Amino acid sequence: MDQYFKSYEELDVHRLMLNDTSRTLAYKNAILNYADKFKGKIVIDVGAGTGILSIFCAQAGAKTVYAVEASELAKLSEEVIIENNLENVIKVIHSKIEDLDPNVIQKADIIVSEWMGFYLVHEGMLESLLFARDNFLRKGGILFPSIAKLYASPCQLSSMFQFWDNVFGVSMKCIGKHYRETKSTKPEIVSINQDDILADSKLIAWLDLQSIILSEINTLGNEEYVSICNKEGILQGICIWFSVEFPDGSELSTGPLDKSTHWKQTMLLKLNTKFHVIVI
Repeated sequence: MDQYFKSYEELDVHRLMLNDTSRTLAYKNAILNYADKFKGKIVIDVGAGTGILSIFCAQAGAKTVYAVEASELAKLSEEVIIENNLENVIKVIHSKIEDLDPNVIQKADIIVSEWMGFYLVHEGMLESLLFARDNFLRKGGILFPSIAKLYASPCQLSSMFQFWDNVFGVSMKCIGKHYRETKSTKPEIVSINQDDILADSKLIAWLDLQSIILSEINTLGNEEYVSICNKEGILQGICIWFSVEFPDGSELSTGPLDKSTHWKQTMLLKLNTKFHVIVI
């Protein structure tokens, strides 16, 4: 876990996330659109990073924002807060949320967090969010975002398959076979061309972050997945992506039909290339 937090001290990681306009503006607009609910309230930003979400909350009128950050980046985020003259509103706390003494801070009216990893739950930060909710959120308090959804669709992957058939006139199918075997051992983070999606998206998980418990999250993916293709092609993998919804009704989606984000999509490779999809 220490290595996980260490990785978030790399400024290139934060530049990538901050430069993701879909991500950053989704949070900014959702917070500022809900300013009447933030005004005069106590907010906790779980995994505050550079502190930009904490600043949005302060701009929306929050009385106090606790920016909780476990990595050494907390020192830089404190400088950012001072640079923006918000040190009287935003309090940077260098700690894991799980290690934070509940008596040190006030209970929050709102918890804000950008906790989502690749295929939604890759980084395991959702567990920290639920801990914060259960230990630091007032009864009736709200979460930003409040809903998370996971989608899947069958797809074809020409870059994984057809590419190796003819490389400038040279057949490299044998390399392609080994390449796909390597890629099939774990989920692959890629941008899927929308033309390679073979069916409408299928909702495979719906998480109400206000009430879901950890044991329910641990059962994600246990259900059978059935999809009806509406486009001809070759079934070569399953494309997975997520969306989150904010209390103001806005949404941040990372699907292949949406504007690209740093999360891209997650691909589960299917090694059997003989499954042709024909729409009748």
